[in-house]
Amino acid sequence: MAEENKKVEEITEVTTEKKEEKIKETPLNKEEVLEKEDFIKAQLKKDIPEIRAGDMVKVYQRIKEKNKERVQIFEGQVLFAKHGKGIGATITVRKVLSGVGVEKTFPIHSPLIEKIEVVKKLKARRAKLYYLREAKGRKARLKAR
Repeated sequence: MAEENKKVEEITEVTTEKKEEKIKETPLNKEEVLEKEDFIKAQLKKDIPEIRAGDMVKVYQRIKEKNKERVQIFEGQVLFAKHGKGIGATITVRKVLSGVGVEKTFPIHSPLIEKIEVVKKLKARRAKLYYLREAKGRKARLKAR
C-alpha cells in the first residue's frame, strides 16, 4: 500500500514538473500580447447597433454552398445577448417557423455576419427571455419601447 502511494506521488511530481517546464518554455512578451490585442481590435466591427433582449432583429449571414455564396436573412426575437461587446459576444435569436421554434446563436463579430438590423425595439423586464420558449399567444408578446 505504501509502495503504491509512493508511485502515485512520484507520477504526480513528474507531471507537475513537466507542466511547469512547458509554461516556462512559452513566455509571452509584451510585444506578442500587444500584437494579439491589435489583432482583436482589428476584428471588432464598429457598425453594430445596440441589441438588447426582446428586440426583433434581422441577421444577414453569408452562406457558402459549393461554388456559390449567398446572404441568408434570419429574422427573429433576441432571447439574450452574452459576453458584452467583446470579440466573443453572441446573440441568440428565436423565430417560429410553421409551429416549430428555431433558435440560432450568432457571434456578433464573425466575418460571416454581413450586418445586423434592429427591426423593432421591444421592452423586456429580464435580461434572458427563456420563458418565451414555452409561452404561446398573448404571453409571448412584448410591448414596444
